[in-house]
Parts: sequence; structure tokens; C-alpha cells
Amino acid sequence: MPNNGETNVQGTQPTSAGAAASSFERLAHQMQDVLGDGGILKQVVQPGEGPLIPQKASVLMHYSAYLESSSRPFESNTYMKHPNIMKLGRDVTLAGLELGLLTMKKGEFSRFLFWPQYAYGEMGCPPLIPPASIILYEEEQNSASLPTLIKVVDTLREFGNRRFRQRNFFNAKGCYKQATTLLANRETQSDAERKEIRASQLLLYLNLSLTELRLDSPQKALKHANNALEIDPSNTKALFRGGQAYAELGDYERAQDCLILAQARKPFDTNINNLLKTVAFWLKDSQDKERDMCRKMFKDLRGL
Repeated sequence: MPNNGETNVQGTQPTSAGAAASSFERLAHQMQDVLGDGGILKQVVQPGEGPLIPQKASVLMHYSAYLESSSRPFESNTYMKHPNIMKLGRDVTLAGLELGLLTMKKGEFSRFLFWPQYAYGEMGCPPLIPPASIILYEEEQNSASLPTLIKVVDTLREFGNRRFRQRNFFNAKGCYKQATTLLANRETQSDAERKEIRASQLLLYLNLSLTELRLDSPQKALKHANNALEIDPSNTKALFRGGQAYAELGDYERAQDCLILAQARKPFDTNINNLLKTVAFWLKDSQDKERDMCRKMFKDLRGL
């Protein structure tokens, strides 16, 4: 099982409170105790194949959750064509749901009953969830294909670009970071997949580097620029971002080195040439001040 899965969750639809209670009781007798404490019961409707979903995997999840007393779900995202990808250990907040997912395999269809300690607790979540409620889920686990993952990543990147254009740099950064996490969690199966993933990562690192510059975080901007250069050492944008970050950090020699390499690849780029001239001026000014300071220190020492 790769680190990215797709989950569809739907609950049964009882017709009355009495029928719901009896159906839950009958269902429980057909289920297996997952943890040994009776808190999570599971029934495999259709077996899956391959290894179990790993911890900290990223999943695409469609779900509907039902109470015993209702014929309609109290929560559902089945109306969404492209639900958000969620990372186990971070985004899945219902303990029973996360633990249930970890028992599943690719292509498996299973039914779960979660007792209150693995759902919403003894207090419930008023007004939707009464105290000490048992929750029913049905889950189908399928692997997300690489094209699906790339499509989600591209959508997140476009959301980030839109927020960047709105000068909402913090939220733009969040979109880019979420996309990079999804790609980092993907277990690649071939050189072709690795190449496609690294191409997507390159665009995200470039966007993150520029965003961190806008957020006045040159050290983080430099980190992302270097990540991009690890993928493509001759990438002009990555070299330019690195030059910008070094310049803001006051390391004018390294800034100049990056910009000279960028200029060699795009000799007529106005932004590169202008920044290179500015950095050259700052470097000379810094060196002049350093020489003046050394002369003054030497004079002081001679006077002593």
C-alpha cells in the first residue's frame, strides 16, 4: 500500500430509532473486536489485497457517519467530487476512524462500529452528537493513482498561487506546504513516477522560496531554493531565489555567486542583472567598510 489512499465512507440508513438500535446490536454480534477492549468493532464486507495502510499515510476520504437514532448522516462529504487529502496522525481527528483505517488494505470494504471512547466521548458533541453515542461507518479503501495525486497537488498549487496574487502569503504558503507533504509521503514505484513527483516538487519549492521572501523569512527561502537546486542544479529561478535570500541575509559573496550562475543561463534577464549590480555594490561597500575598520583597529593598536 502506498502512502496515499482513497477512502469512501458511508453508513447504513435505519428507518426508526427502534430499528436502528436492534440493527446495531445485531451488527455488533457479526463483527470482530479490533483492539480487544470492545471499543472498535469491524466487519470485512469485501477483503482487500496488499499490505495495511501505513501510519502517517495520506488518504482521500469520502465518508458519511450515522447515529443509531437517525436515517440521515450527521456528517458527510460524499457530495464533494474531490475531497481534501488527509494525513493520518494529523488531519483525521476521530480516533476510531484513524485506527480503523490502519486495519484496512487496498480494495477492502469494511463496516465499523465505534464506541464513545473512540468517537465523541461520554459528553458527545451537542447538539449534533448526543452523549455516549455509538457511531457507524462503512469504509472502502482504494489507492489513489499517481495522476490523481498530481491533480490534487496541482489544484493545491493553484489555490496557493491565487492567494499569493491576493498577497495572502501565509495562506499561500499553507497550500504549497500541504502539497509538498502529499508528494513526500508518496512511495514511488518506478523511475518515471519519481521523475514526475520531483517535477511537481520543483515548482512547489520555487513557489515556497518566493513566498518566504515575501514573508521576510530569507533563511527559509534559502532552504527551499536549495531544495529546488537539488532537483535541478541549473534551474535559473532557484539560483535567483538563492541569490535574493543570501542578499537579504547579508551574505553578498554567496548572493553574487548564485546570481552569476543565473546570469550565465539568462544573460538578458533584467531582474537578475539589476540584482547582481545591487549586490555587487553592497559587496564593495561592505568590503570597504571592513577595510576601514581594519585600518582603524591597526592605528589603535599602533597607538597603544
